[in-house]
Amino acid sequence: MRRKIFTRSIIAASIVAALAGGYAHFELPGMASAHAALPALTTATPAAASGPASVAPVTDFSTIVARYGPAVVNISVTGEAAQAPAADDSDGVPGLDPNDPFYNFFRRFGVPQQPRGQGHQVVRAEGSGFIVRADGLILTNAHVVDGAREVMVKLTDRREFKAKVLGADKQSDIAVIKIDTSNLPTVQLGDPNAIRVGEPVLAIGSPYGFENTATAGIVSATSRSLPDDTYVPFIQTDAAVNPGNSGGPLFNLKGQVIGINSQIYSRTGGYQGLSFAIPINVAMQVSEQLVHSGKVTRGRLGVGIQEVDQALADSFGLKKLQGALVSSVDPDGPAARAGLQAGDVIVRMQGHDINRSADLPTQVAAMKPGTVATMDVIRNGAPKTLAVTIGEMKETTLAKNTTPDRQQGRLGVAVRPLAKDEQRQAGVAGGLLVEAAGGAAAKAGIQPGDVIVSVNGTPVSKPEQLQQLVQKAGKHVALLVQRDTARIFVPVELG
Repeated sequence: MRRKIFTRSIIAASIVAALAGGYAHFELPGMASAHAALPALTTATPAAASGPASVAPVTDFSTIVARYGPAVVNISVTGEAAQAPAADDSDGVPGLDPNDPFYNFFRRFGVPQQPRGQGHQVVRAEGSGFIVRADGLILTNAHVVDGAREVMVKLTDRREFKAKVLGADKQSDIAVIKIDTSNLPTVQLGDPNAIRVGEPVLAIGSPYGFENTATAGIVSATSRSLPDDTYVPFIQTDAAVNPGNSGGPLFNLKGQVIGINSQIYSRTGGYQGLSFAIPINVAMQVSEQLVHSGKVTRGRLGVGIQEVDQALADSFGLKKLQGALVSSVDPDGPAARAGLQAGDVIVRMQGHDINRSADLPTQVAAMKPGTVATMDVIRNGAPKTLAVTIGEMKETTLAKNTTPDRQQGRLGVAVRPLAKDEQRQAGVAGGLLVEAAGGAAAKAGIQPGDVIVSVNGTPVSKPEQLQQLVQKAGKHVALLVQRDTARIFVPVELG
């Protein structure tokens, strides 16, 4: 079972149901490219104090709420969900023990609290959205409308319209819906790349069904990579976002939408100071594809990557912490055809710097399949440039018998070569099976059953190779380890 740590914010109005269900800025056809400038925002200035202490001014968002609040809509969804059998968890997290310490982390807003029995139940839920085109084009979250039988949109002037879902993309959690009317108020779009950590932001939505509710906070971080959301560099804020805020806009001080509120991190199911918004440039490119073709096409490289930390940088001889470390390469993928190898560190892609590993999937996903891109890598401490033809990401994808050898001295592992059938089963050529781990290796997280594929980028298939490479290494060594079907570089401090 795939566990989701971050919960999406959607509220059920009756029986709550799980209706759950990269990137250049652009504007949709027909969307106005200019908007009236907002009057300057004001701040409440405290009276002069007699002492040295001072009070920070409070940001006044009332002008933004008055100007753009009417472009924020309430979305009501009607759908159908199967009733849970008696053996299911009452809190709606099938297959997860309620005593599991992560139980509350994995609960999603909108999980149905359903009566026992079989059959289907009509369910209703609510979320938020905002108008991006005066003819009724609206952006929201995919998990708000996914699986919906009927979608109703309510404006701030209390008019209600039945909406048509033009398309929804679960990968980015973006959906586009349309209502049949005209001359609607619209929001102004901003540039999320220009935001700074610490600047004030405003969220408007329908938390718990309270329509057009405004909450404020600051930008807590940018380019956050969340579990199972590889292609979205989230904006993290501390603005209060609760069930029902899903799909609502996040504004900057200029009154421009810079993101779509999508998820929160919570132990309780409610706001706890960690809210996450999809950058509006990501959302707009996705929505353009949904409007034009009803689906989203993403580029694919075919690699597994990980972050470069200090220990890995020391192991690979990198001068600074940057790039995406390639831990695995799909043998039939675009990267393999371009000559990319496990142990390469990708530092630039098509002229764009890769500062953190999360930058790479975002940039690759935004590329059109078939594009020939340049890729700058560091291999064995030396720079190298490769040309790669970007592939297409499929919708369902988003990049053991001999006697154990003696303990390997500085590393602290007992290993043996893999038999041919074990190599086929593990999908590796060569490799050493760890049968015991201690010392530096165990401290770094190496476990019995792991397969050591390479040392500092050099493939190993014999215990003698491993011993020689470790002996020649300095204070650090990077082991490429396969555990089950996952590969990752593990930095080991040898001392």
